[in-house]
Amino acid sequence: MMKLTGILNDIKLRNKLSLIFIAAAVIPMLISGVILTVQLREILIAGAFQQAVSNVERVRQRTEEVIKVPLDISYRLSNDSRLRTVVNREYGSNYEVVHAYKQYTDLRNYVHMYKEIQGIRLYTPNSTMLNNWDFMQPDEAIQNQPWYKQALEQRGLVGWSFMEDERDGQSYLSLVRRINLEDWLYDSVLVINVDTVLLNAILAQETFATWIVDDQNNIVAANRPDLYGKNLKEMHGDNPEMLTRSEGSFDVMLAGHPSKVVISSLSLQNSWNGLRVISVFRIPEIVKEANGVIGRAARVIAASFFAAILLVYSSASLITRRLLRLSKHMSKVGSGSWKAFLTIDGKDEIGQLSRQFNGMVERLNQLMNEVEESNYQKSLLEQKQNDIKFKMLASQINPHFLFNTLDSIRMEAHVRGQEDIAVAVWQLSSMIRSSLEIGNRAIQLREEMNIVLCYLELQKFRHEERLQYELNIEPDAEQVEILPLIIQPLVENSIIHGLENKEEGATLVQVHVYRIQEGVRIEVIDNGAGISQDKLLEIHGHLEDLEEEAADRRIGLRNVHDRLILSYGKPYGLRIDSVEGKGTSVSFLIPKEGHMHV
Repeated sequence: MMKLTGILNDIKLRNKLSLIFIAAAVIPMLISGVILTVQLREILIAGAFQQAVSNVERVRQRTEEVIKVPLDISYRLSNDSRLRTVVNREYGSNYEVVHAYKQYTDLRNYVHMYKEIQGIRLYTPNSTMLNNWDFMQPDEAIQNQPWYKQALEQRGLVGWSFMEDERDGQSYLSLVRRINLEDWLYDSVLVINVDTVLLNAILAQETFATWIVDDQNNIVAANRPDLYGKNLKEMHGDNPEMLTRSEGSFDVMLAGHPSKVVISSLSLQNSWNGLRVISVFRIPEIVKEANGVIGRAARVIAASFFAAILLVYSSASLITRRLLRLSKHMSKVGSGSWKAFLTIDGKDEIGQLSRQFNGMVERLNQLMNEVEESNYQKSLLEQKQNDIKFKMLASQINPHFLFNTLDSIRMEAHVRGQEDIAVAVWQLSSMIRSSLEIGNRAIQLREEMNIVLCYLELQKFRHEERLQYELNIEPDAEQVEILPLIIQPLVENSIIHGLENKEEGATLVQVHVYRIQEGVRIEVIDNGAGISQDKLLEIHGHLEDLEEEAADRRIGLRNVHDRLILSYGKPYGLRIDSVEGKGTSVSFLIPKEGHMHV
């Protein structure tokens, strides 16, 4: 070792720099490049695999949340005594059937209240009933469907089938089950369609090809629209593991490319079958970009290597001479001679270093003081940042805590048999969640009406028989976009001033939505206490005076009125008509070609 050290010490600096560059930079760089290339490929594949596993688990959880809604509704309907009465009754005329349908609207109400549901229909062989798309008599073709037979054979267990809806000819992932087997006179089969758009929206966020398939390998949702409704047997019939495996991951060749497949099963309680979430990514696509970067880097490194050898060798002599002079002066400073000055010509780094050398010694103490001051300022900044973080954490409110708490209260009320309390808590939670999710964006009328329905049900729970309500909306008006939370304040105002100021008798609140030539007319009518003409004139004056601050009791009307005017123009504000002792009507118009500024 000493002999080798002596040999190295005898080599001239320019040659030594070249050897050191080759031994210490080039050779390790080549070895490291090969190792890193292999490891990078493995890391990319492992990262993509971990991402696929996480994506599949996230999709599975969100899909489970969606399909729990129709599952919960099916349990409610299976124990619905009113539904049992409608289905088991022997009707003497069509009038009796139509009257019964008008009295029982729960099936349509569920569709309107839950965005996870596309439709509900009940097949019952009661020959005295009429088909109205909610209640249907199964014909021979329906009775011979595998899903219909399985539902009858499974005695109340839930099944999930990809089936065509007779109403619109579209195929949906649907819940099927025979309900209340022992008490009903007729073997009835309940079908609840899951909203396909919502399922596809869950998958649309995924980077890799991801599908949800049923037990027959039908693709019921996908992040590629062209795959929806196809069968895996047609696409990957040569890969039986993809068709039959319910959990785990495996390697497979797809279209001539090595790929990885991640599968997770989704099995719900009391179901005779389940669903699977499948995610696929091709390995060449994952490492393609990395391979390109590595290839370009290798070419650059090779060219740089030869140029560096020449430059190192040619410039080593010049550098060594000037460095020797610099070393001597640095030795003087190291020995404590702070008055030493160095003069080396040239405008390169060494020349600049020589010119800065003199000032370095002079600024040394100043620099140390600046470092100390900088550390002190950094310490103060970190302390203030920690204080801000603590205050932010202390002031955070997690909406999920509120929703989880309300859900726990609802479940506890359900367990104790307090169904009315459970429903009220659920409606409050749904209303709060909708209000938080809406933000400032425009929403469809049916979303707003769902919020109004939840609010009315909560007030109905509070006031019981003193409050009655009717919601009438024309079907072709449900898709019209409207300002969020624009109808609910009007309904709230009707209840507060119409019902609570009424000494006796029930108050009826009506919400009518219908199309007219100019657009969509929305009216909120009550038969409550009404408003005197003097008071009505005063209210109109406050609404029109934009400079005046709204009074507390009129802040809801003023807020709605101002938002309508700002969005559609002054002619489209609130119109209020009232007769004292008879009731109040509040209405406004959504223009046909209106453009909102929200």
